Amino acid sequence: MSQIFDFFIDAYRQTPTWMIILEAIAFVFGILSVIYAKKANILVYPTGLIATIITVYLLWKAGYLGDMMMNFYYSVMSIYGWWNWSRKKNNKVVVPISRTNTKEKAIGFGLFVATMVITYMVYLWDGREMGLPSYIDTFTSGIFFTAMWYMATKKLENWTLWIFADLITVPLYAYRGLGMLSLQYLIFTILAIQGYLAWKKHLDNSPATV
Repeated sequence: MSQIFDFFIDAYRQTPTWMIILEAIAFVFGILSVIYAKKANILVYPTGLIATIITVYLLWKAGYLGDMMMNFYYSVMSIYGWWNWSRKKNNKVVVPISRTNTKEKAIGFGLFVATMVITYMVYLWDGREMGLPSYIDTFTSGIFFTAMWYMATKKLENWTLWIFADLITVPLYAYRGLGMLSLQYLIFTILAIQGYLAWKKHLDNSPATV
């Protein structure tokens, strides 16, 4: 137990207090965002924006460009998702929870590949050595990019992608010594599983939704 405690504490011994506070704020609002997403509540976006904007800054300071890019994208996509989820026509939500069709799967795959290429190019442009963590970062960036787009369009498959990428990210952040973020993604994984089950139940109870 003491080793686990030391793992979370050691990485922060030389970290300024204000940065620890920022990471804690991002931690809390990140968890709140996923909880609201599970409930298909539009508050997923304002809470998510707070978390991602802070995380962009923290990752930029740490030099993790791929993760930083993804969180910047989350911020932009949160604004789009906020608008998309709030749209109504005749007092009915325009964008209901649904599954992806063939075209949307193809677009998602295209986003996945394009994101990996762009992330890889950013690493090369910055002159950073491409070790295994960087390749993993590039791969998960592609998954997260697609998952965020699927969430903004309320597709069930967004949860499948979150679960897969979160499981990879937990040990990645642990390896980097970012204990709080590693714990956050572990919680994200649990919430994403719950989110998938909740959205699937909604779809199963709404047979008319395609």
